Amino acid sequence: MTETSEATTRVRYGVLAFLAAMTFVLYLDRVCIGQAAPAIQRELGISDTRMGWVFSAFSLSYVLFEIPTGRWGDRYGSRGVLTRIVVWWSVFTMLTGAAGGLMSLLAIRFLFGAGEAGALPNSARVLRVWFSDSDRGRAQGIVATSMMLGGTFAPMVSQRLIDVLGWRGTFWAFGLVGLAWAAAFYLWFRDDPDSHPAANEAERRLITEGRGGEDVSNTHAPIPWPLVFRSPDVWLLGGAMITMAAIYNLLISWYPKYLQQARGVSTGDSANLASLVLGAGAVGCLLGGWLTDRLSNGPAGMRWGRTLQCVLGAAVAAGALAGSLSVDSPTASALLVALALFGVQIQVPAWWAAATQVSGRHVGALFGLMNMIGNVGGIVSPSFLGWFVDAMKESGRTGRAQWDPGFWIYVGVALVGLVFWLLIDPRRVVEAEGRADEPHPQAAGA
Repeated sequence: MTETSEATTRVRYGVLAFLAAMTFVLYLDRVCIGQAAPAIQRELGISDTRMGWVFSAFSLSYVLFEIPTGRWGDRYGSRGVLTRIVVWWSVFTMLTGAAGGLMSLLAIRFLFGAGEAGALPNSARVLRVWFSDSDRGRAQGIVATSMMLGGTFAPMVSQRLIDVLGWRGTFWAFGLVGLAWAAAFYLWFRDDPDSHPAANEAERRLITEGRGGEDVSNTHAPIPWPLVFRSPDVWLLGGAMITMAAIYNLLISWYPKYLQQARGVSTGDSANLASLVLGAGAVGCLLGGWLTDRLSNGPAGMRWGRTLQCVLGAAVAAGALAGSLSVDSPTASALLVALALFGVQIQVPAWWAAATQVSGRHVGALFGLMNMIGNVGGIVSPSFLGWFVDAMKESGRTGRAQWDPGFWIYVGVALVGLVFWLLIDPRRVVEAEGRADEPHPQAAGA
């Protein structure tokens, strides 16, 4: 068989499968605490305000360590960095089950967040190396969908394990899964197609030509911070992620307890309805990855192909969340919240693609910067609602009167995200071939 007729290997799909499995476990471990929170609070005597601090401790460390671990991937490759990330967070998932009080729980969740930081920037970097521009949105959609599926199964699986193992044993069980992934990934993965023994020349050529010849090898060049800080899209994409992270973290942290206390459902039913909501988010991610590639490769061009679905998704999120607070049936309300999260999560693959595009050759660090900015929403959101609910309780309110006013604020948050997406232009690359002001080659004529 000649070189030109050589069958293309499919190692890149194995890479995609590993990343999808990693993000599934990432969100399984991250989201399970929401279902466990009522039991943790009862045993350790933690108020809603202070449990909000526990949720926010994760997001705070996640923000602080996002850029350094993203940069480590740019400089040293993602194989070792991603392995370290998964081992670290898995150990602290297990140690969550050993918490003896508020302070130890705060410390453990802070270090857990430090471990997870960098997982998504390094995943974006791996996808940029292993997939062409035209396929990257769908690949990112699959990774994001798997992430959401981990969150989808977390409430149901957590409650069933809690019923058998207790909340402490549940965290130990989840941590072991991540350790198994890390071992398998380190043995099989390589940082680029050229160094992977199972990838042939045909697959390497397919990937390289699909990137238009762009060099995506490890960069040791300094990050052009003045250009970064002057880029409107870095800040706009960070702002858009703030709105998405605020709504998503609200739901993974407090929604099971909201269902139990405000809507009067059982722990089992709250797990099922919470999983329904998060499952709709997974569908949004899957559709969003396909849709953003289709739109950006069509008449919409690179700008509106990445942003139009996000504008519409933010509008759906605001409208459906408002609707959920206007109905009495817990099931009907949950279905509308599911639609709202669908609207939030259909934005995520387009955000990944746009952030990767804007980052240029510094994707690990700059993707990490934008995701770091966005996770300010993840820090503030759980603590804010915990404080708000306690404040409403002190004023004599109970049930929906205690919880619903806080949820109305997030309707406005979704509308702010809509405005950000109207202003974002992914064609404005921070540093494309040494210049900040020239469009990415793929965007020419878009």
